[in-house]
Amino acid sequence: MAIVASGAAVPPTAPDGKGIGPLLRGWREQRRVSQLELALRAGSSARHISFIETGRSRPSEEMVLRLAEHLDVPVRERNALLLAAGYAPHYPETPLGDPSMDALREGMERLIQGYEPYPALVVDATYHVLAANRGIAMLLEGVLESLLTPPLNAMRLTLHPQGLAPRIRNHREWRDHLLAQMDRQIALHRSEPLRALYEEVAAYPVPDPDPERAEDGEHLAPAPYFALPMQIEHEGRLLSFISSISTFNTPMDVTVAELAIETFLPADPATGKYLQSLVP
Repeated sequence: MAIVASGAAVPPTAPDGKGIGPLLRGWREQRRVSQLELALRAGSSARHISFIETGRSRPSEEMVLRLAEHLDVPVRERNALLLAAGYAPHYPETPLGDPSMDALREGMERLIQGYEPYPALVVDATYHVLAANRGIAMLLEGVLESLLTPPLNAMRLTLHPQGLAPRIRNHREWRDHLLAQMDRQIALHRSEPLRALYEEVAAYPVPDPDPERAEDGEHLAPAPYFALPMQIEHEGRLLSFISSISTFNTPMDVTVAELAIETFLPADPATGKYLQSLVP
């Protein structure tokens, strides 16, 4: 599956007309950092930080970026802080289909294709699937057609009762893991679209355990002690995967900052052997 453009871009938090102060204070309190601690990190003074937050002082563009860095503010929201302080956004948001992104797109496509026969995909900040390899396509066989209509969403595909959910043998544990992952991201990014997605998928009904499967529990692959596996049925087989998520270091573009590459590694020898048998 070639890399495609995601849905509409998520705008940065709109300044409320009160300047940078309330936004900065909100991020500082969310990170549980005192004015003094932030000042020491940024090479400033607690008095100056207080003046910025109360609107008595307008920080320089450099100071806004320095404070945002020390508060680990996401790139998109750093632009919002700059706008609130009266400056132009510092980080561009280049569409993934732009010619300047050719090298990035081609690199990600080679990466996930080279990972075959193991599953791998690329998602954006709200889990829209931008690219997926044949390993992912294999797992999606039998999923409700409407869920496969672009834009595909990895969380919907996984947790929807007509998606992968009925085939995930340890669904409750995997669901808890995914919801906790989204919850951490919401706390970090303060993203309303991500929160709306969380509320949607968290409301999906949880499939009841199949009594026959419960009695057949000895066939479940043992969970590796080092990571929670996703155990999923495929054509009468039980496949077991552990996942890894990669992001880009020091991104200078909003689009790049919000990309994630998720790869699935066989969690047991039987899964690895079966996937290797699919290679022509």
